[in-house]
Amino acid sequence: MKIDLEKIGSQAKNAAYELSLVSAEDKNKVLLAMADALRSNTSEILAANQRDLSGATGLIKSFVDRLTLDEERIEKIAQGLEQVAQLSDPLGNVTNGWINHAGLQITQKRVPLGVVGIIYEARPNVTVDAAALCFKSGNAVILRGGKEAFNTNLKLVEVLQATLKENGYSENTIQVLTDTSHEVANKFMQLTGYLDVLIPRGGAKLIQTVVQNAKVPVIETGVGNCHIYVDKTADFEMAKKIIVNAKCQRPAVCNAAEKLLIHEEVASEYLPGIVAELKKYNVEIRADQAALDILQGLAIPATEEDWDTEYNDYILGVKVVSSVDEAIKHINQHGTKHSEAIVTNDYKKSQQFLDQIDAAAVYVNASTRFTDGFEYGFGAEIGISTQKLHARGPMGLEALTTTKYVVRGNGQIRE
Repeated sequence: MKIDLEKIGSQAKNAAYELSLVSAEDKNKVLLAMADALRSNTSEILAANQRDLSGATGLIKSFVDRLTLDEERIEKIAQGLEQVAQLSDPLGNVTNGWINHAGLQITQKRVPLGVVGIIYEARPNVTVDAAALCFKSGNAVILRGGKEAFNTNLKLVEVLQATLKENGYSENTIQVLTDTSHEVANKFMQLTGYLDVLIPRGGAKLIQTVVQNAKVPVIETGVGNCHIYVDKTADFEMAKKIIVNAKCQRPAVCNAAEKLLIHEEVASEYLPGIVAELKKYNVEIRADQAALDILQGLAIPATEEDWDTEYNDYILGVKVVSSVDEAIKHINQHGTKHSEAIVTNDYKKSQQFLDQIDAAAVYVNASTRFTDGFEYGFGAEIGISTQKLHARGPMGLEALTTTKYVVRGNGQIRE
């Protein structure tokens, strides 16, 4: 289906201007109406999702899981909308203020980014999360989902747009590209003059494609080669519980653990029990030689490539290390600056780990699965930024705003 990107961009820009004039109270009413609309249209959404699933042949199990919706998942998406409605609106907040030498009153306040573009893969929940956060923060959004979720995304946006229209707002506030070709995606990445920022959500290949081809500002998100380091003072039961949760609860997401590093003084004692628990979930273990010697046939040799790989599957790399220093060095060399965890009862070691690990989120005695906008109290997230400029970590409402200076005078001129 041929589409006019410049027309879509222009519509979004006009809608963003109109949205910037809407009160927080009115936006919240619309978000609550959207949640009700999703519930009311559950059967239609599931029917659209089933059409996508029927075409999802040959895809890996974890990919299909991300694509799949059911009544429970739709309810959670609706609850996410309601939680966003309950959050404080960052717009208009004064972040700083002072009077300069000339008597000018200078304040810095939060304003919307304008038009946000989102490129993502087969995760229909992103469609609604992104729309909700952009709407609440005063931004128009243009969504470009993967072809695998085409029917689901169209139906979700149709429901959201109908709610906007029913409440007197432009349906162009939330738009979805109806052409998922690579050609259109590349043009979308270069929609200067209309897009204020582009946010990719997906695997490493998608993110790098966007970074390399975009002509508009990009916020990198999501690639998660996440580690858990088990220190020699770690409690075994705690370590086992955290590792199994971080790897197995939902292995296809970016905050799932992909690597286990374990101190050599407890490796022989701890690894067999940890791996036995992981094997209940059919996790494949790829281990270095020291771990292979301990596990006696329960693992296969890891390659150098494994240490840099985000599996998004029931696979875990395991390495025995001699110290927290070696663990930190390995993580900083091979990690993706997403989420890293240490399990320890040594406060000094925990502080060293927190201070020296270069990542958006660093945990002591907790699962990496908590790196999530919902879990952090943001209601939902636009993505998890692994870069250091503008935003880092789970991106909620504030990450979708910028600031401007408001300067009041009484006739001052510069000498």
